[in-house]
Amino acid sequence: MRQFFDRKRHPRGAWLGIVLVGVALVVLPFALSGIGTAWVRITNYAILYVVLALGLNIVVGFAGLLDLGYIAFYAVGAYVYALLASPQLGLHLPFWVILPIGALVAAFFGLILGAPTLKLRGDYLAIVTLGFGEIIRIFLNNLSRPVNITNGPQGITGIDPFSIGGFDFSRPQTLLGLDVSGPIKYYYLLLAVALGIILVNLRLQNSRIGRAWEAIREDEIAARAMGIDTRNLKLLAFAMGASFGGIAGGMFSAIQAFISPESFVLVESIMVVSMVVLGGMGNIWGVILGALLLSFVPEILRWTVTPVQEALFGRLLIEPEVIRMLLFGLALVLVMLYRPAGLLPSAVRKRELEERTA
Repeated sequence: MRQFFDRKRHPRGAWLGIVLVGVALVVLPFALSGIGTAWVRITNYAILYVVLALGLNIVVGFAGLLDLGYIAFYAVGAYVYALLASPQLGLHLPFWVILPIGALVAAFFGLILGAPTLKLRGDYLAIVTLGFGEIIRIFLNNLSRPVNITNGPQGITGIDPFSIGGFDFSRPQTLLGLDVSGPIKYYYLLLAVALGIILVNLRLQNSRIGRAWEAIREDEIAARAMGIDTRNLKLLAFAMGASFGGIAGGMFSAIQAFISPESFVLVESIMVVSMVVLGGMGNIWGVILGALLLSFVPEILRWTVTPVQEALFGRLLIEPEVIRMLLFGLALVLVMLYRPAGLLPSAVRKRELEERTA
């Protein structure tokens, strides 16, 4: 498959594959809407998770810095958008102004997290980042007194959807003779953003900065001895990864039209880390695969577990959520045992694990 998409060996086959994938992505939301609009929404959230996983992959996969509080940057971006595009503060700025602001604020928080943890690695870094994620959630949960900014646990409602002039992404509309619903509009916008972030990741991976991150991941002392500025590059990894999380958070806020601190719990951070680990740390396409699998498989189980139990036993014996988490845990254990580098590991990561087990 990889040889088929290799533009040097098979240029025609590669371009044909790219065209086919592009056509499939274009018609996908209309095919899903035939099953139900809910599946278009699920696809939109899956794309959001792809963006989150790609952002975390910069920190974990490229630079080798374990971050268990990544969902905090998602929360920062979501609340920046909600505060600047809702009745909460009486502001209604356009989304193309708010999203860059959210990315910058999230990057600033990434620097705040990265600066005190430059000398930490492994378990110690994981504990600190985990605490940072919980601090942000609790802070947002309590920022309603004495001045009500975030509305506390009740969350912020009435958040403005994305709109350009008279084109509202949340309302159904007829375009070129096709009935286009709000979720379908958001699908194409999310897809464009995700493709842009994939392109940025690909350019970063093969750049001088990407190779420096890889050197830091392999051996930070040796990288410093070779003249690499490890301090600034680690801060850059935290800031860039956080900015992608901020963008995803802003888009989540607009799609939901409501956010609360309960949307940014620790389980969400663990889920995003699992996507990166399952797909293959350091491999962009592997991370995308992991994000899509952990987004769609639980939803498929949610829709199939109840009918299957009722058909076999006549009643519901085990709640779908319980089975979903059991299978999720089992899948991670099996991957760690038989594919420790992930489903689509990077060549460097795969070689590292083979050398350690040899």
